[in-house]
Amino acid sequence: MVFTLILALVLLASVNAYANPACAVCTVAVGASLEIARSLGVDDSVVGVWAGGFLALLGYWLILWFDKKGWRFWGRDVLLMAISVGSIGFMYMGDFVYSPKVLGYIFYMDPLLFSTILGALVLIYSSIFYQWMKAKNGGHAHFPFEKVVVPVVALALTSMYFYYYPISGAANDLLADF
Repeated sequence: MVFTLILALVLLASVNAYANPACAVCTVAVGASLEIARSLGVDDSVVGVWAGGFLALLGYWLILWFDKKGWRFWGRDVLLMAISVGSIGFMYMGDFVYSPKVLGYIFYMDPLLFSTILGALVLIYSSIFYQWMKAKNGGHAHFPFEKVVVPVVALALTSMYFYYYPISGAANDLLADF
């Protein structure tokens, strides 16, 4: 883990800086804090929200890198995002057992995987929402660092929801009665 973090910092320091929707320092801080949160006993569904946002950022950077290389093909952005967000299994491969639960009476999915997908979607759509707000304001942000605040607040609200209403699998209790 430490070697991977050092390698990521070296790689980030050795590339040119381009205008990105997420700064490298924030991305590395979120990535490092995920493991710290898990070791402190934070619920996996809360950690998954932030892991999904982190992996969506990595997917966005991968898309920018493909653009820089000139590699374009049909479905590229969706494929790269799916690969990036789907790599959550590799992040915690030896740390947890896949334990799917009934979510919302219709989904049968692991809470970490569900919250990771939801976190990625929240980050993507909050960034789109920021762009819409900026366009409505004449191409200017309403306040400094709005580009950072909107996605972080959206992810924080989502993780607070999962903190106070954890994915407990209440439907599993109902199904156990049958």
